[in-house]
Amino acid sequence: MNYFHRQIQLWGEDVQNSLQDKKVLIVGSGGLGSSFAYALGASGIGKIEVVDFDRVSISNIHRQILFDLNDDGKFKAEIFKDRVEARFKGVNVKTHLMKFEEFSKTCTDKFDLILDATDNLETRYEISKFAQSNTTPWIFSATQSFHGQVCFMKNASFKPLFKTGIKPEGIACPIVMFIASFASNLALRYLAGFDVKFDILHYFDISSGELKLSKFKI
Repeated sequence: MNYFHRQIQLWGEDVQNSLQDKKVLIVGSGGLGSSFAYALGASGIGKIEVVDFDRVSISNIHRQILFDLNDDGKFKAEIFKDRVEARFKGVNVKTHLMKFEEFSKTCTDKFDLILDATDNLETRYEISKFAQSNTTPWIFSATQSFHGQVCFMKNASFKPLFKTGIKPEGIACPIVMFIASFASNLALRYLAGFDVKFDILHYFDISSGELKLSKFKI
């Protein structure tokens, strides 16, 4: 039976084969990036590049599902490549062990989509500029405490949305996986050629034990 049999039932072989030719850039391989890796790798995205200079620490592992206790001190991007290529058929991962600001100055590759899996505004500003200069759509994702945000950015400018930083809070593992799943679904729909809503900020709150969703056109 075909590795992607259950997905082919959804959209047919032509769409599934087209995903093999897509190239996605993931910026960050921590909590969100780990979940993006599994969701997109499992879906058959053929080419994934990841930018991350960071190493695994013990405090990461509870919410960063690519890593285990034996990975403490190792480069996240290198583990990302090893785990994704070992687990998923036909996926090629290229790593960039550097900050995104450095990567953006030297990169000449073209991508079908960029996924933000970072945790600071400055890098997101750089992703936004890079995406706009290359006319590449990108998905902004963020999590904190029991809430998160996702926006498929195409024409909107990121910088006016968030002018100041927010004091870091704790974070629950389930909201990371929830936000990553929603963003990955948007990414997969777009790459498969299905309709998606651009430039709408989705704000999710699960702090009360039920899902609260707010949407804002930007």
